[in-house]
Amino acid sequence: MSPLLSLVTAAIAGSLGAHWLVSRRWERSVALRLPLGAHGVIPGAEPTVLPGGPNAVLLLHGFGDTPQSVAGLAGVLHGEGWTVAAPLLRGHGRSLREFSRARAEDWFEDARIALAEVRRQAGSVAIVGQSMGGALAMVLAAEGGITSLVLLAPYVRVSPRAARLAQHPRLAATIMPYVTSRSSMSILDPEARRHALGFGVTTPHLLHELSRVVAAARLAAPRIEAPTLVVHSRHDPRVSVDDAESAFVRLGAAEKELKWATRSGHVLAVDHDRAWVAEESRRWIAAHFPSG
Repeated sequence: MSPLLSLVTAAIAGSLGAHWLVSRRWERSVALRLPLGAHGVIPGAEPTVLPGGPNAVLLLHGFGDTPQSVAGLAGVLHGEGWTVAAPLLRGHGRSLREFSRARAEDWFEDARIALAEVRRQAGSVAIVGQSMGGALAMVLAAEGGITSLVLLAPYVRVSPRAARLAQHPRLAATIMPYVTSRSSMSILDPEARRHALGFGVTTPHLLHELSRVVAAARLAAPRIEAPTLVVHSRHDPRVSVDDAESAFVRLGAAEKELKWATRSGHVLAVDHDRAWVAEESRRWIAAHFPSG
């Protein structure tokens, strides 16, 4: 082997080794913070199924998060006597390595399967989606057959930084196998932030998959006919006020309403405004379920 080829080979080996070490460091860090329990799921991140009456609500959690982020809202809605289900989307609530392999198709499939299951148990179904769950909910709502839709800080535009990483995920991954996505502004309530089960870490591949979900939601928006309530915060670090208002205008629903949380970040269902968010969601859904 020539000296030059030896140098190139050594450089490649060193780069691959460093890449592996960085990846393992991130995975160990998340595993220590969020250890797995039974069935390989983080305790508290399990899917939620609360049987009730013939009216049902499907709750969809956000990117890198779990049903824990909508558990309080699920309890409020179940208190109305409604059947409530919050699935754990593929890759979420498990190991960071498993999360890194998830795809947009997986999340759409999980959401559709959960909706079909709820429909088998109930006559009327509403959907609530938070963050990426809101984007998934928009696509499902555009396919029809629901009574109403509630979107909590729906993820309707990928940030410029995330978009750059998402554009060439394989190339970006050679430099940054994992990327921090945690922000103290996502949940302003410090107690709620301490109990959150979100990874706070992502990959270029996952950002690419998230961008595909966002693109599908933007295409679906004009086809949504179900009455739609959208709740955003002006302090949201993920979705700007301009993007939120622009996305709201694109919604095809003849009956729609945009409301603003005043004391929260992005994860509205657990933050300071959670009681108000739950009541607004309950009010909207109740108003559009068939009576009797």
